[in-house]
Amino acid sequence: MKLGVFTVLFAEKTFTEMLDYVKDAGLKAVEIGTGGYPGNDHCPLDELLESSEKREAYLNEVTSRGLEISAFSCHGNPISPDEAFAKECRETFTKTVRLAELLNVPVVNCFSGTAGDHEGAKHPNWPVAPWPNEYGDVYNWQWEEKLIPYWKEAGQFAKDHNVKVGLELHGGFLVHTPYTMLKLREATCDAIGANLDPSHLWWQGIDPVAAIKILGKAGAIHHFHAKDTYIDQDNVNMYGLLDMQSYGNVQSRAWTFRSVGCGHSIQEWSDMMSALRTYGYDYVVSIEHEDPLMSIPEGFMRAVTNLKGILIEEQPADMWWV
Repeated sequence: MKLGVFTVLFAEKTFTEMLDYVKDAGLKAVEIGTGGYPGNDHCPLDELLESSEKREAYLNEVTSRGLEISAFSCHGNPISPDEAFAKECRETFTKTVRLAELLNVPVVNCFSGTAGDHEGAKHPNWPVAPWPNEYGDVYNWQWEEKLIPYWKEAGQFAKDHNVKVGLELHGGFLVHTPYTMLKLREATCDAIGANLDPSHLWWQGIDPVAAIKILGKAGAIHHFHAKDTYIDQDNVNMYGLLDMQSYGNVQSRAWTFRSVGCGHSIQEWSDMMSALRTYGYDYVVSIEHEDPLMSIPEGFMRAVTNLKGILIEEQPADMWWV
């Protein structure tokens, strides 16, 4: 495995400044935003698609520092009832897949999306219970009429361009659990897999190691995000895990994103690294920083320090003892 970072946290740095910073931190990979919610501060998508010379120069800036691009990321909502935004997300995804193929980047990360509750809806609607029955009806309509049709086409497009799709299992979107991940994969194609982020599993009550086993056995882990979550049980008792408070309300929130090792023990993170290797994932562990208690440099370096001590980088030795 290799240690990398989702570079959107360094948006204030130029492309080359960001790469130098990542290299100096001892990392081996960068995950770069191409649009959507992450923005595209380090990836002029249209310019790179139009010019082979610019693509060559862009990639050389990365590889000359001993780095690689683990993934391009364009998290958005391609099935949003906001037609203008949905169109923008779809176009960005298509362009990102094309650029990934041209630069030999194997994964494009994004969200599955969430539709409205009917054809004329104005806003996304995320059903979280099957009853009253209309909630279940909305859920089924979203999957059958919006989610599966879109990803059948988009997933096949990615596969035709030799690119895998890493859907982040994120609450608020229709694919947010191992089950929904595998359900969509079965209905579409094997280019569809997970960008597995344990922080979103913990707040849903899902054990990340168990999720790695489930998805790893299916060959459905395409990328991995390293971000932690602190669960405050006293606040869970008040607000529940579907807490709608602002992320800034750290004292009262049921859960809060943290840097690696600040929400769960290093042993638990080590168990995840072992599970990833055991169940077939031997690619990049990409740090994502969204810790409200730490500056970007401190939160980033805390994650780097903690992960460097547990990352499994070399191939296993022959079993000389048996």
